[in-house]
Amino acid sequence: MSTKEYPIVENAETFEAALAKVKEAQKIFATYTQEQVDKIFLAAASAANKMRIPLAKMAVEETGMGVAEDKVIKNHFASEYIYNAYKNVQTCGVIEEDKSFGIKKVAEPIGVIAAVIPTTNPTSTAIFKTLICLKTRNGIIISPHPRAKKSTIEAAKVVLEAAVAAGAPEGIISWIDIPSLELTNMLMQEADCILATGGPGMVKAAYSSGKPALGVGAGNTPAIIDESADILLAVNSIIHSKTFDNGMICASEQSVIVEKKIYSKVKKEFKARGCYFLNDEETEKVRKTIIINGALNAKIVGQKPVTIAALAGVTVPEETKILIGEVESVDISEEFAHEKLSPVLAMYKAEDFEDALAKAEQLVADGGYGHTSSLYVDAVNDRAKIDEFAGRMKTCRILVNTPSSQGGIGDLYNFKLRPSLTLGCGSWGGNSVSENVGIKHLINIKTVAERRENMLWFRAPQKVYIKRGCMPVALQELKDVMGKKRAFIVTDSFLYKNGYTKPITDKLDEMGIVYTTFADVEPDPSLISAQKGAEAMRKFEPDVIIALGGGSAMDAGKIMWVLYEHPEADFMDMAMRFCDIRKRVYTFPKMGEKAYFIAIPTSSGTGSEVTPFAVITDQETGVKYPLADYELMPNMAIVDANNMMSGPKGLTAASGIDAVSHALEAYASMMATDFTDGLALRALEVIFKYLPACYDNGMNEPVAREKVAHGATMAGMAFANAFLGVCHSMAHKLGAFHHIPHGIANALMLEQVIRFNSVETPAKMGTFPQYDHPKTQARYAEVARFLGLGGKDDAESVENLIKAVNDLKARVGIKNSIKEYGIDEADFLARLDDMTEQAFDDQCTGANPRYPLFKEIKQMYLNAYYGNNSETV
Repeated sequence: MSTKEYPIVENAETFEAALAKVKEAQKIFATYTQEQVDKIFLAAASAANKMRIPLAKMAVEETGMGVAEDKVIKNHFASEYIYNAYKNVQTCGVIEEDKSFGIKKVAEPIGVIAAVIPTTNPTSTAIFKTLICLKTRNGIIISPHPRAKKSTIEAAKVVLEAAVAAGAPEGIISWIDIPSLELTNMLMQEADCILATGGPGMVKAAYSSGKPALGVGAGNTPAIIDESADILLAVNSIIHSKTFDNGMICASEQSVIVEKKIYSKVKKEFKARGCYFLNDEETEKVRKTIIINGALNAKIVGQKPVTIAALAGVTVPEETKILIGEVESVDISEEFAHEKLSPVLAMYKAEDFEDALAKAEQLVADGGYGHTSSLYVDAVNDRAKIDEFAGRMKTCRILVNTPSSQGGIGDLYNFKLRPSLTLGCGSWGGNSVSENVGIKHLINIKTVAERRENMLWFRAPQKVYIKRGCMPVALQELKDVMGKKRAFIVTDSFLYKNGYTKPITDKLDEMGIVYTTFADVEPDPSLISAQKGAEAMRKFEPDVIIALGGGSAMDAGKIMWVLYEHPEADFMDMAMRFCDIRKRVYTFPKMGEKAYFIAIPTSSGTGSEVTPFAVITDQETGVKYPLADYELMPNMAIVDANNMMSGPKGLTAASGIDAVSHALEAYASMMATDFTDGLALRALEVIFKYLPACYDNGMNEPVAREKVAHGATMAGMAFANAFLGVCHSMAHKLGAFHHIPHGIANALMLEQVIRFNSVETPAKMGTFPQYDHPKTQARYAEVARFLGLGGKDDAESVENLIKAVNDLKARVGIKNSIKEYGIDEADFLARLDDMTEQAFDDQCTGANPRYPLFKEIKQMYLNAYYGNNSETV
């Protein structure tokens, strides 16, 4: 035993001095390397291990509880098993690092730990807590139980002196010599964290101290012996557990529940192994000895069965291992249903497994929520019972075919259950942890996260066919390459009535492919229209879908495709917004299992033939929803300018400016890349050059038509990967609320958005890792210079770009303001707030480089309505 003199901690003054000393020591200890810490950890564990027998004997002599030989095992466990579990664990400095992702985790100590030690395990718990504090570079002050202070302090001295000899700072471990409620409360209030092991009152005080606490709940472990169990194993495991240190481990069995089919055999085995079954009179006497004045009788805790029996006025053989009371009630009013912390066991007869489970649930509720429950069963052939037991028991340790005292503390009967003498009971037991407490609970982990840019992408349809006259050649693949049999054509009534589908149906007839046509797509396709089309698809069962038309037909076709292949898909789930398409809450179903999707545009603007987007209107609310997912990407796009030659002027203008807005928004997007930039710039170049000719005399300008068609598709491929911005968000809602064609709506908002995004000091910028500062003015200036618009600086270049866009809009007959399109002012203003909020919530808003506020969107709408486009929001 230690002979070194230490200052006595017995009052507030001496406590504060001790606390100051531990704090100072811990500051020094916090600078130690892992090598230094591991040396100290080994030395301390070795010293405790060597003193396991003297400390065990001292604990029994002082407390009068338990079995010295079993306390030797506890001390051995607290030193050897704890050391073995954590000897190679990194607790200093960098404990985890992934350089590729720029993430690093650094372990730091908590500081000073307040350790409350119970009288039931005075030395082993002290060894356990001091060792895990040393491993984690924490200081520790122990508050021992008054009836076990000498043995607890002696255990602390053993660990401290070995640690100091190995290089630990003096005073890293301290204790209260004369424990009192006042000093314990001071300790809990002034420490950085509390490790509380003890009675419910002490644990509650720890959690009420205002400091982080790791406490444990009461145990009232029920053990079910199922009819399939190995009775020999079950009975002897329970005896082994219940007699260990006279039942003082909180995980030990308090009740055993036996199915009636095997009850007599189980009882016989208990008797044969030295257990004593109390008769009715004896049961009543012991019952009144277990609980006194509503609380566990401290005189029976950790005592021998013969001693407890004598206290009750019952005579049993000296060598009796356990006193067993056969009882029926599992209500809290039954004394045998309580935690007993002694070799006294309740035994219940269950009608069947269900009855056994019900009894076990109630016993846990009586006073063991969160702690431990035990089941003996055929673990090979009755796995379902294990699962049901685990599902119904509100305990954090579910032990199978295991003595619960030794099994609950871990690493003895299951080597992945961490060894511990502080068993967390989770929220069920009023605890902050639901597992065996260990070193991870005594470290703060600092996460160092370096800025990283996530992987980007470029995705397009598997096949994109271009060139005037390419459509019949591309469609030939349906027979020669894919072997398709049934085609479903989606289009609108105008295109159908005017013969646009005939070249397709002629080709299908030539190839012997059966087909049908759905020609009821509206200009703003509705969900109900898509549902009708999907129903027609289900009846026809196509293996290829051909969407012919502008964005409306292609978008409607995409939604029909989804509803055909996955009728269970919910539209509102598909319309759910996302910040990052890779992390969205809703997962789109896998497409293409039933049908191959081909998109053939008849106008040059939407780009839907090469995008994962579809805009659909909810007819009940009138809200336009832009859906986005790469599962919506067509399998094949056929861009044949022959389908666009007769496009009217209004459509040519609207779709052409729509494509311009696609390219500009893709270039300005936070998600723009070198791959999308090239497509966006080339698209703008050809559209600016050739759109006027298409508008003036499209029927006789095949080269211009083809160039603009290619430009629109390139712009589509750009925004399919870089996404769009607030211009489209506002245009979607302008169309939904006031039925302005989509391309025109984009044109009306375009100048406002360019000016809005060009502000160098925005109220808020967008959030995306590759977008590190407001730079959209410079990006628009790059576009201006690429188009040869010049400018002495970025600001002037942007003004030149705005002028060029406005000149193009005027050239193709687009008006200057929303008001000029006949939108009633009163109606516009009355619905402006709703339109603003819906625009803000539009999927396209997320990629905008400047994050818009409600008031900013509203003001842009107002400027666009009145034609005040030179004003910058």
